[in-house]
Amino acid sequence: MPDAIPSPIALVHEDQLDYTPLPRSVTLARHRTSRLVGEWGYTALTEDVALVVSELMTNALLHGSLRGRFIRLRVLTTAATLRVEVSDPRGELRPSLRAVTGDQQFGRGLLLVQALADDWGVAPRVGVGKTVWAQWSLGLTPVAEGAPVDAAAAGQEHASVSGELGTVRSGSSGFGSGGES
Repeated sequence: MPDAIPSPIALVHEDQLDYTPLPRSVTLARHRTSRLVGEWGYTALTEDVALVVSELMTNALLHGSLRGRFIRLRVLTTAATLRVEVSDPRGELRPSLRAVTGDQQFGRGLLLVQALADDWGVAPRVGVGKTVWAQWSLGLTPVAEGAPVDAAAAGQEHASVSGELGTVRSGSSGFGSGGES
């Protein structure tokens, strides 16, 4: 059973695996996701997606895990979007961005997620807990034959915002936003 509310959009790729809430699981999840994203042909996103998975898995491990309960990682794509979801059993502890000063050691993970992903959010998990997700627009627009075309080459505008942590790209996600999926 999926963790987030099912999407009516057809999936191109999907992978889901439950991890024991141990520090080693973060590394395993990051490596698995990096390999899958590369195998699926999205090599330009591999490093960003792997870093975001590492941050979300670490947050789930530190703030959302319970003894005897797994952390679930789901990676999926549609024709237009790549999405990662990390689910944990602690629905009452919802992550949020916080102000961080230069000398603080912790608290930057979600700032990185916000900077690297096109969109991110939190949704209730089916059953118990929550799902924190991040997604990237693949910049693809279908053409008459069904073959994808790069959206920039098709003349569509893409906004980007440069900031201290990098460039944030915006575009249509295909999954909704604000935890609707």
